Amino acid sequence: MATQAEIKEFRDGIFALRTRRFGTVAEIMIKHLYHMSESHNLAFDKYSETKERVEIKFSTVMKKNDDKIRDTNVIDQCKKANLANRAMESSDVDNGIAFDCNIQQVKPNEFEVLYYGLFFADCVEIYKMTKDQVLNCPGYSNKQHRGNEGEGQFHMNQDSIGIHRKNYLQKKVSYEELYELFESIHKKITA
Repeated sequence: MATQAEIKEFRDGIFALRTRRFGTVAEIMIKHLYHMSESHNLAFDKYSETKERVEIKFSTVMKKNDDKIRDTNVIDQCKKANLANRAMESSDVDNGIAFDCNIQQVKPNEFEVLYYGLFFADCVEIYKMTKDQVLNCPGYSNKQHRGNEGEGQFHMNQDSIGIHRKNYLQKKVSYEELYELFESIHKKITA
């Protein structure tokens, strides 16, 4: 059993990961929670138990900070960028704290199911949509970058999270549960 200090270090490490490395953590989590297999195809991430093509997209949730960095506030802005000052608890959403997470590089032609979600400071919320639900998701844009065909995005923020929680939330996972999951995977592989 991990200590609270180990769990905090683990969670903080997840928040410090960027892009592909962060995405890999989310993919391993979903793969083992939902008993998926590898796709061996760069177009999508995993196969479900029923052999549906699965895409996996997650984001860390940080309090919004629109202040520009200037000569007069550079120290303050660096301090505010600290994980301890910006990471949001899942309950902060209900208290009206602003955030904006972008679920991006979504290619609906390449999957049947999208698992997506949010890493909050206290838990991970996992959501699931079909390809058709993604295409009809409020705020979904099929244009991520100029000239990009077949790749879109949608934002999850204080205005839209209620829709996602009501219609697509599958599971909440604590960091203790996630740590134990990854620890059990490690033990199986190295046994």
